[in-house]
Formats: sequence, structure tokens, C-alpha cells
Amino acid sequence: MSASHLEQLGKAATALGLNLDAVQQGALLEYLALIQKWTKVYNLTAVRNPDEMLTHHLLDSLAVIAPLQKQLNVLKEQGVGGDKPRLLDVGSGAGLPGIVIAICCPHITVHCVDTVAKKAAFIQQVAVTLKLPNLRGIHARVESLTEPYDVVSSRAFASLVDFTTWSEKALAGQGVWMGMKGKHPADEMAALPASVEVFHVEHLVVPGLDAERCIVWMRKRVLV
Repeated sequence: MSASHLEQLGKAATALGLNLDAVQQGALLEYLALIQKWTKVYNLTAVRNPDEMLTHHLLDSLAVIAPLQKQLNVLKEQGVGGDKPRLLDVGSGAGLPGIVIAICCPHITVHCVDTVAKKAAFIQQVAVTLKLPNLRGIHARVESLTEPYDVVSSRAFASLVDFTTWSEKALAGQGVWMGMKGKHPADEMAALPASVEVFHVEHLVVPGLDAERCIVWMRKRVLV
């Protein structure tokens, strides 16, 4: 990663309203370098061009940080999560957005789950290399996880129905699902069961990326 990438990252962080220090910015670029290195052997991502990796992976994930922090503040006011909220990133692959969240938000405990062992191993390696005690890679099916998380996230993992169904046991009673999507997924939202409530669709602007992005925020509906 070059000096121009560092400059681009700094400008993007400012545009997204993020106050990232030099250590965090360095860690983010080192993380991208690790993806590049491991992808040669483990095929972590289809995106190989460093410039595209910066925009399509790093900046795309950075765009969710401010909305996530805002949502966690709301949960905290409701007595959920407190000062050390727990987040589960489902089908994390190369750790997107989980590792980016762990770097930018050290107060959040981030667990990244993937069914592919080498991807979970990569996440563990990143945690060690970048000294991220709040990050952990888990090799498992999300359906097998039952300890509660305040936020369960996914990025291009599955349909909203499958995502919420498979991770239902892992979501705390008053927790929220954070589904990262491209275009507004009206059909997927319409297919959600009555037990899942969409309470906000947040449109994102990713610096340097000319594509639609949004977060579908969901929670368990209280059925009377």
C-alpha cells in the first residue's frame, strides 16, 4: 500500500466523519496488505487490484462505522450493550467489515464467524499481527452459536431471510441486525418473516465508490 493510499484513506475517513489516529490508519492499511499476501495462497477475495481493494473493501466497510456507533449509542440508552458491546460478523470471509470495526472501535468485542477454516484462521492471524485483543475468528456455522451479541452484521453474505434465520439464536433479545447491502433490497425485505422487523434503511455514500450501498437495520419483533 502506497502513500497515496494513506492520503486517500485519511480523506475518506474525514468525509465519513471518522476521527482515526495514525495507528488506526496504519493498521487498516497493514490489514489490506495482509489480505493481499494471504489471497495469493488462500483466495480470500476476488478483488486483487490494490486501488480497488481500498475502495471496495476498506472504504466500503468504513462507511458503516459512524452508523454503527450511532446505533450502539441508542442501544446503550436502552440498557443494551453498555460500554463493551459485542458484535458478531457473519460469513466474515476476509474479515469485512468485522476487522475494520475492530480496528476503528477498540471498545467493541468483535467475533467473525465463517464456515471456511482458512478464513477464520486468517482473522485470528490478523488479530495477532495487529495486536487486536478485541478480535476473534471463529470457525463454525452461525446456527451453532447461541451466546448473545448486541449486533449481528453481514456484508454480501446471504439474503436477509437466510441471514436473520441462521443467526437468530446469536442475537440478544433487544439486539439489532446490521445487513449491509448494495441496492435497496425491497424484495428481500418483503420476504422477511413476521418475527423480524425492519426499523431503518440507511443509505451510505462510500468515498471513491460509484455504487449504491445501504444498511438494513432489523430487530426481533415483539409479537403480542
